Amino acid sequence: MRLSRRQFTFTSLAAAASLHAPGLRAAGYPERPLIFICPWSAGGTADVTMRALCQAAGKELGQAIAVENRAGAAGMLGLRAMANARPDGYTVGQIPISVTRFSQLGSVKLDPLKELTYIARVSGQTFGTVVPPGAPWKTLQDLVADAKAHPDTITYASAGVGGATHVGWEEFLLAAGVKMNHIPFKGGADALAAVLGGHVQVLVDSSSWAPHVRDGKLRLLATWGEQRTKEFKDVPTLKESGFNVVVDAPNGIGAPRGLEPAVLDRLRAAFKVAAASPEFANACAKIDAPLMYQDSPEYARYVEATYRKETELIERLKLKELMAKS
Repeated sequence: MRLSRRQFTFTSLAAAASLHAPGLRAAGYPERPLIFICPWSAGGTADVTMRALCQAAGKELGQAIAVENRAGAAGMLGLRAMANARPDGYTVGQIPISVTRFSQLGSVKLDPLKELTYIARVSGQTFGTVVPPGAPWKTLQDLVADAKAHPDTITYASAGVGGATHVGWEEFLLAAGVKMNHIPFKGGADALAAVLGGHVQVLVDSSSWAPHVRDGKLRLLATWGEQRTKEFKDVPTLKESGFNVVVDAPNGIGAPRGLEPAVLDRLRAAFKVAAASPEFANACAKIDAPLMYQDSPEYARYVEATYRKETELIERLKLKELMAKS
């Protein structure tokens, strides 16, 4: 049967449209490598663990996942770039839990409850307070006593203004009744280098410091979790040191809002396998980072609950005023 030109045109357009239909696109996903946006500088704890995770997830997906570092604004620059990407499943990235705070402070124009797709929570971070081995403080109590005697003179480095370590340490300083001079950096790797180089006196960061503590190049005064870490069992927590402060920050994987359900399911399955992989477990073990896996629905609920907690923290610590001074 011969088709008229009009019939042929209509049939061709219909066939082309069917090739781009959501279900057919998802069926062949992924057909090319993915981009994973790590919102921290290369060499930091998040970068190292996320690369191991992406390697394992890439094997499961059958496509490589290229890690792209976009550091700055305490992780918000990279997160914003990820949220602005096309929701086609080819751009994913790490979600700093501090977005629940920054979005309310107005320092990032992003609604974490409406503009992101939550794929999986994968691991936590071990935060700690470290100093060079030649520093005069042997314990956290020594540091607090010196800070009381010399307000605003002791310097401390963090991965950025308003980030988890900055806010967590300020919460501790409030509890301890002391003040220190904050020196923010673009990421944990830069903050670590500044303390190792003798430019800043104290480092508050996730466990980028762990290998250097093991090698005797840094001294760990306290960790910030509810319990002592497996590797540094002799080091007390902030709470054990007499200060009722507990700080943790689980890492999560996300994508822009609007992923097709079949694509989201594919990513959930791949990152679930990756989060349980030996490669990821080994990378986390090297920095004493606990595994804290949650699947998409549970992770989304966790973020929503954290958002509500941050509302209270912003008021209690007067964070808007604090960030204006930094």
